[in-house]
Amino acid sequence: MKDYVEPNANEEEEEESSIITLTDEDGSEVDFEFLDLIEYEGNEYVVLLPVEEDSDEVVILQLEETGDDEESYIGVDDEEVLTAVFEIFKEKYKDDFNFAD
Repeated sequence: MKDYVEPNANEEEEEESSIITLTDEDGSEVDFEFLDLIEYEGNEYVVLLPVEEDSDEVVILQLEETGDDEESYIGVDDEEVLTAVFEIFKEKYKDDFNFAD
């Protein structure tokens, strides 16, 4: 799982657009549609949908405050956490999305 850092985060810009651009550990920029922020066991996780890929799979990253209004997004390796966060997301949006079982 890759870690992402959001360059030049600006809260007003994030609120205006649901598309965020993250830079992966290789320096490549990747666009995602922000779907939700889920709190689970004292941590916050973002649920993102890749924009450029024709994908029906979401990406779940842990949000980490790095100070000075900066955020980092960290890949989650724990399958139990990923499953729990995705189940919360599915329950919250069961009327908005068609989830495959």
